[in-house]
Amino acid sequence: MKNNLLSGNPFRSIVLFALPIMGSSLFQYCYSLVDNIIVGRFVGTDALAAVGSVGSINGFIIGTALGLTSGFTIPVAQSFGADDRKKMNQYAGNSITFSFLIGVVICVVAHLLSMPLLRLINTPDNIINISASYINIIYFSIPIQMALNNFNSLARAVGESKKPLYFLIVSVCINLILDFLFVGYFEWGVVGAAWATAISQLTATVLSAVYVLKYNKEYNITKSELKLNLKVSLSQLKLGVPLSLQFTITSIGSMILQTAVNGFGSDVIAGFTAAGRVEQVLNIPMSGMGVANMTFVSQNYGAKNFDRIIKTVRKILILDILISLVCSLALITAGPSVVSLFMTEYNENVMRAAKHYLFAIAECYSLVAVLFVLRNTLQGLGYTYSNMIAGAGEFLGRIAVALIFTPLIGFDAICYAGPVAWLLADIPLFVIYLKKQQQFKKLTVKGD
Repeated sequence: MKNNLLSGNPFRSIVLFALPIMGSSLFQYCYSLVDNIIVGRFVGTDALAAVGSVGSINGFIIGTALGLTSGFTIPVAQSFGADDRKKMNQYAGNSITFSFLIGVVICVVAHLLSMPLLRLINTPDNIINISASYINIIYFSIPIQMALNNFNSLARAVGESKKPLYFLIVSVCINLILDFLFVGYFEWGVVGAAWATAISQLTATVLSAVYVLKYNKEYNITKSELKLNLKVSLSQLKLGVPLSLQFTITSIGSMILQTAVNGFGSDVIAGFTAAGRVEQVLNIPMSGMGVANMTFVSQNYGAKNFDRIIKTVRKILILDILISLVCSLALITAGPSVVSLFMTEYNENVMRAAKHYLFAIAECYSLVAVLFVLRNTLQGLGYTYSNMIAGAGEFLGRIAVALIFTPLIGFDAICYAGPVAWLLADIPLFVIYLKKQQQFKKLTVKGD
C-alpha cells in the first residue's frame, strides 16, 4: 500500500514512508559490509585494507553517476503532486533510458582511470593490485547500479517505498550466499566479493524494473516514452548535474583525505575502514528520514502546499537531531564491538584507530542530521544548486584537514574531518532554506 504524502498527518506519513527506505538503505549497505567482513575474516587485513582503500574512489565514480539519477526523478514526484500523469510518464521513461546510457559511458571512463586514481591517492604497494582487481569488477555494474537507483527513485516518487525494500532483501540474501561461495569456498578473494556484489545488484535491478514498468499502477510508460527526448533530457540534466557535482566534489575531498589515511599504513587503513562502515550503518535512520522528506517536499511543491512543507520540515529536523543523539550513544557503546567483527585476531593498532574515529564522530553527529534534512528538502524543491554549494563546503573541510591539520596533529585530525565538512555544508544550506521559507510564507499569504 502506497503512502499518501499529500493529505492527512504529514509527520506520520513521512515516518511510515521512511521506514522501508531505511530498511532498503540498510540492506543496500549490507553489500559492502558483508564483503568487508567476509574478506577481512577469510582473506586477511591486507585484503580488507585493499577494499577499504578504494572506498573514496568508488564514491567518486559511482556517487557522481548516482547523483545524476537522483536529479532525474525530481520532476516525476513534482508532476505526481500536480496530478500531471502525461508529464510524469514522459520524465520517468526518459530517465530510465538516459540513466542507463550515461552509466555505460561512466563505466568505460572509470576503467580507464582506475589505476591512475589508485596511485594518485597513494595506495600502498602491497595492496594496490588487490584494490585494482576489486574495483574494476565493481565498475562493470555501474549501469546496473544507476538503473537500480533510478527504478527505486521512480517507485518512491509516487509514494511506494516498500517494494524496493523487498527486492533488496532478496538481493542481499543472494549476495551473502555468493560471498560465502566465491570467497569462502572457491577462495577467489576480493574478486569473488566483487562478483557477488555485481550479480546480486543485477537481481535487484531486474525485479525493480519489472515492478515499475509492469505492475505499478501509477505509471503507464510506453515505448515512445522510453526513447530519448532532447528537451526532457536537458531539463533533467539541469537538476542532475548539480547533484552529481556535489558527489564529485565531496568525493574528491574524501579521496584526498584517504591519501592522508593511506600514509599511516595498512593497520590504520583497516581501522578507519571498519569504523567508517559502522558510522555508515548509523547514518541510515537520519538519511532515510531525509530521503522520505525529499519525496514529501517534491509532491507537495507540485501541489503548491507551501505551508504544509514549512511546518513539516521543522518537525522532521527536530526528529532527525534526536535520532542523531541516540546514534552517537550507539557509536560509543557498541561501535568498537562491531569493529572487532572485521578481524580474525585482535589487532591493537586497528582497534585504536577505529575507536579514535568513532568517538570523534559521536561528538558531532547532530551536524550530519541537519545536513540530511536541509539538503534533501532543497533537492525536493528542485534547488539542486544548493547541494553543489554544500558539497563545496564539505570539500573545503576535508581538504583543510588532510593538507593542513593532519601533518600537524596526525590521525586525530582525520577523525574530525567529517564533522568539519558537515558544519561547512550546513551553514550555506541553512541560509538558502531560510530564504526559500520566506518566499513560501509570502506565497501562502497570497493564496489565503
